Parts: sequence; structure tokens; C-alpha cells
Amino acid sequence: MPLLLAVAQTTDTKPDPWGKVEQLKGGTELRIFKSGSAQPVLAAFADLNDDNLIVVIKNTETAIPKSDIDRIEARMKGTGRVKSESTATEKPPDQTSLNPREQTGPSTESSTNLSFGSKGDFQTVYRRTAASKATP
Repeated sequence: MPLLLAVAQTTDTKPDPWGKVEQLKGGTELRIFKSGSAQPVLAAFADLNDDNLIVVIKNTETAIPKSDIDRIEARMKGTGRVKSESTATEKPPDQTSLNPREQTGPSTESSTNLSFGSKGDFQTVYRRTAASKATP
């Protein structure tokens, strides 16, 4: 009977609101919305510990207390901003003319297209809940 009680308790646990932040890779672009601040802090993710979010702002590592953070948005790294697409087609020799001097040999046409994509949108990875606002 104690085993069933333990299983029931583990299934009722709430997910850690910092779980998505812990999974971020180093260098991920972040917008950090701090309590009482109108503008977000733009930074790169470095690390997360029990008390602080460690970020890099203008090549300087900075610790932001978790208790000061209302929301964190992250721009997930994509496949790259520049996409290159190349095509090559080979044409057979043109032998429609009866004059051998006007006949052409085989030829190849090639083209390359570059497209510059956007960085992608920011996604919310942490939002302070009402319960965590009451806790210091």
C-alpha cells in the first residue's frame, strides 16, 4: 500500500517552471523581462543555478536573480539565416542545322540562388506564476 501512495504523489507534482530555461543551449538569444522594468534585457544564455540566471550582455557575464525575473523569451537557433540553392542542367548538342559550322556541342547551364531568412520569433520559455510572485 505505501508504494501506491508514493506513485500517486509523484504524478501530482507540478512541472518546474524553469525546466525550459535549463534546456537552453549556451549562446541562445534571450529577452529577459525584469520586475518593474519597462524594457527587456537583451542577452545570451550562459548558465542557470538555484538562485540566478547567468547571461552574457555585451561580452560581460552577469547574474540576474531569479526573483527579479517576470518572463524570459528565447529565440531558438534555426538552420541558418543564409540558404543557398544551386541547379545545373546539361543540354544535348543541337543538331537541327544541316551546316556543321552552325551545330553546337553539349552545354551546361547553372544558377545559384541565395535567400536570407529571418532569425525567427522569440518564444516564451519562462513566465512567473501568481504563486511564485507571492514567494520571495
